[in-house]
Amino acid sequence: MATIKEVAAHAGVTPTTVTNVLRGRGRTGDATRQRVLDAVAHLGYRPNLAARALVERKAPTFALVLTCITNPFYSELMLYVDQAARKHQRYLIVCNTDYEAEKETRFLDEVAGSLSDGVIVANNPGLNVEHLKQIVAQGTPVVLNLWEDPDTHPGLPCLAFDGRAAGRMAAGHLTELGHRQIGAIIASPKDGMHNLRYLGFRDAMRKARLACPAAAVRFCADTFEGGKAAALDLLSAMPDLTAIFVSNDLAALGVLEAAAHLGRPVPAAISVVSITNIMSSSQSRPALTTVAIPTAAMAARGVELLMEILERKHDAPPMECIPGLELIVRESTAAPRPGA
Repeated sequence: MATIKEVAAHAGVTPTTVTNVLRGRGRTGDATRQRVLDAVAHLGYRPNLAARALVERKAPTFALVLTCITNPFYSELMLYVDQAARKHQRYLIVCNTDYEAEKETRFLDEVAGSLSDGVIVANNPGLNVEHLKQIVAQGTPVVLNLWEDPDTHPGLPCLAFDGRAAGRMAAGHLTELGHRQIGAIIASPKDGMHNLRYLGFRDAMRKARLACPAAAVRFCADTFEGGKAAALDLLSAMPDLTAIFVSNDLAALGVLEAAAHLGRPVPAAISVVSITNIMSSSQSRPALTTVAIPTAAMAARGVELLMEILERKHDAPPMECIPGLELIVRESTAAPRPGA
């Protein structure tokens, strides 16, 4: 494998010039830059990231911590963060915790500040804010992303969206269509990740002067299977429901499957609305009506915020609420049938 000195010799420049060309730094003439790039291509040179981290005492990587890479939402988030990081000449290291807080702790203790120059943590049920603050105190910037309560600062650099407003928007769509018998499936424990979305649902029901009995609510795992099982139970117990609010798309896809299994066509017999707007929500049959959260914008801003913190542009941990919630009406919602 070629070394940077060999590339420099082949191009007739110094190793520093090669480094500057590859990183887009400094001022290098067009002809010199092209000679360096030609030498890199001819010799098949690949930078040694570990050596660069050792010399510069910083790593050309960012770390992303998420809970379940098989969840389509987190896969899409990972893609957006990776795309944003590469625009800043950074590579991405991903930790999939499988909802195990200990995995996150071990990963951060090993990687933060050594293999990674900064960390983005996706909000998760087992979030250990105090441990993240320790990581920050040790000199590694951390950005908490996808925080859902813009009125509560977690004490870390943070990007939020308004989870309660998303819940109000989704449930309000059902009440505006004329639904009065509405159930809810929440893909987390009652006081868990989707609690604010659930409170937003209750806000919309209260505004429409509709009852929200506990019997019409189910809490389930944040999975397709969890949503399907919850919907089978709810629709069997309350057959008069004409609509279901679901706190996220993955569980809502399971609800669509359950409705089909029970012979309840969507939206003719039951409307379904959700929150997130993962890619598969537009590909399901029927396509899912959902409130889109600004995932791509939050991913890009998370990387930008890490760069700003590395450049010491913030004296205190900032928190930003990213706008962009949008109701996307597709095929899974309609007005209730007359007399329903």
